[in-house]
Amino acid sequence: MDQIDVKILEELQQNARISLSSLSQNVNLSLSAVSERLRRLNASGVVKTYTAVLDHKALGKDLSVLMSLSLETMDHTQAFLDYVMQEDEILECHDITDGFDYVLKIITKNTDSLERIMQNIKGIVKIKRTEVNIILSTPKLRYSVVPTADQTPASGQKGGRL
Repeated sequence: MDQIDVKILEELQQNARISLSSLSQNVNLSLSAVSERLRRLNASGVVKTYTAVLDHKALGKDLSVLMSLSLETMDHTQAFLDYVMQEDEILECHDITDGFDYVLKIITKNTDSLERIMQNIKGIVKIKRTEVNIILSTPKLRYSVVPTADQTPASGQKGGRL
């Protein structure tokens, strides 16, 4: 990946709906050259997907939390993960080290809807311990990593969709 690829990726991070024509002008390449570079970046897995980022508060979801969970046993882990995958208000689930097993990022309407999610989880798996941190503000939020020219795509990565 070179500096031109980095510039293309930066432009896409600012506006994934940018036209090929505008993108080619912004990086000073022909349409066909930009198109080929995009094809390569998608095929190599560097670009995972193109998406719209929604404002959760504009949609009435005012409560953002990080919930750390420690499971009593690992007997029902798959059922827990299945629930996490189907629950739309759980945006992220991370298998972590240290004192907890998982941390979830949840954006929901209010404490009643958060309690519903917690009760649903407790109905699936025995919880040893939880810790819920309310997100008061987000001074920094990036949706993706910053590309650099010396990075090369990992082998075996699959491309995203346009």
